[in-house]
Parts: sequence; C-alpha cells; structure tokens
Amino acid sequence: MTEVRHNARASRFEITVDGLLCRADHHLPDGVLRMHHTEVPPALRGRDIASELVKAALAWAAANHLKIEPRCSYVRAYMKRHPDTHRLLADGARP
Repeated sequence: MTEVRHNARASRFEITVDGLLCRADHHLPDGVLRMHHTEVPPALRGRDIASELVKAALAWAAANHLKIEPRCSYVRAYMKRHPDTHRLLADGARP
C-alpha cells in the first residue's frame, strides 16, 4: 500500500489503492482539524484503509499542534478504540 498523503488543496488525507481514491475529508478553520467524512470504495473495504487514513490525519494534527473535532462517525469510532488519541480532542469534543 502506498503512503497516505495530505492534500491540503482538497482538504483531505488520501491514498490511492488499486487505482481507487480513498479519503478522509477535513476542514481547518481555526486551528481545529474537523474530520467530517471518511470514504473507502466498497471494493476496498475491510483492508484497514480507513484506519490508515485516520491514523495519518491524527499524526499530522499532533505534529502540527492541532486539536481534533471528530464529526465523522468512523473517526469517532477509531478514537473510541484508541484512548491514547483523546489528548488530541478539541475542547468540548468527544470521540
């Protein structure tokens, strides 16, 4: 699998697998990374691609001293399963 990249112009983290684009969309208005949609094509589901996208987004946020507001249900579920990510939650945000 190729590496997840941050496409700032498109406001998303993305990876192309088997010629198909997988993405985790975000919005970054005020120093808070608002993760609002994760999408992996049906043919690629079950291969932990969404998990890799979220992991990369959280690592990028941490490296850039940003907080996370998980608006996407997948991102919330990921953060619930990984309590070590809770330190990245924005004030008032919950996984």
